[in-house]
Parts: sequence; structure tokens; C-alpha cells
Amino acid sequence: MDKGSHGRKDRLIKEKLHNVYREGDKSLETAACTNCGALHTNGRWSWDEPPKDAKETICPACRRIIDRYPAGHIELKGEFYTERKDEILSLVQNVESKEKQTRPLERIMAIENGGETTLVTTTGIHVARRIGEALSRAYKGELSFQYADAEKRIRVYWER
Repeated sequence: MDKGSHGRKDRLIKEKLHNVYREGDKSLETAACTNCGALHTNGRWSWDEPPKDAKETICPACRRIIDRYPAGHIELKGEFYTERKDEILSLVQNVESKEKQTRPLERIMAIENGGETTLVTTTGIHVARRIGEALSRAYKGELSFQYADAEKRIRVYWER
């Protein structure tokens, strides 16, 4: 039996995932976020000064913050963490500040203290991973990452 050059006809076709927090059309006109002031030009977001004719919009990071829908969760816990909480959270904020300079969509949404555990939520997966890696480099401890299937979401666990 010759199947020809077209292959099997009974294969499963994966649907294209729709991410409402991602700008799909890179040819969009120049736009500036009304919340944070980030500028979208040539398919990229930056902190450049917007021109007067820039269209008003809300960037994907601000939409995530408004919707309270984080892309990254970082869980910090352990005896060492509770002893040096302020110092460690300062490192977390410094990593976010450095990341945000070049990537406006990578931000911390919230830092929620809950006794011996702190949850840091982020608007992007890259800043969450970089925060985890920075904590591991600076303080060692146990670090693990967990990516959600078919989603652009990450959970980072750091304990010491």
C-alpha cells in the first residue's frame, strides 16, 4: 500500500495556542502603554520616549498585572530565608530592576509574605528564572523549576 508523499491522514493536529498577553502582529504601529510608559516599535517593547503620534495601548505586562494573572511564581522558604528575609528580597528586587531595564515586560507583580514562606509573582517567565538562578548563585540552597504544560508559566522553588 502506497501512502504517497502526503503521509498519514489520521494524525492528530496540534492547535496553535492563543496567548492574549503576547502581541501577535509585529507590524503594529508605534504604541505607548498608558500605565507604565513602555513603547512598542518594530515588534519590540522598550523604555524609549514615545513620539507624539504614538497610539495609546496597555502593554502585556500591565494587562497581566490588571488581570492578576502572573506568568511566574517564585516560592522562597526555609530557616536561612527567614533569618535573612530583607537581604534576600533586596536581591530579588535588584535582579528585577536590572532585567526590567532591557526587557520592559519582565516585572515583579507582587511580593506576598506568608509567615515562613514568601511568594513573588512576575509578569514573565524569564525574570522568574533569573531570580531563582541569582538566589542559587548567591546563597546556594535547593532550587527547582517547574514549567506548566503548553503554557508560558513557570514555578520556581528556592529553599535554604
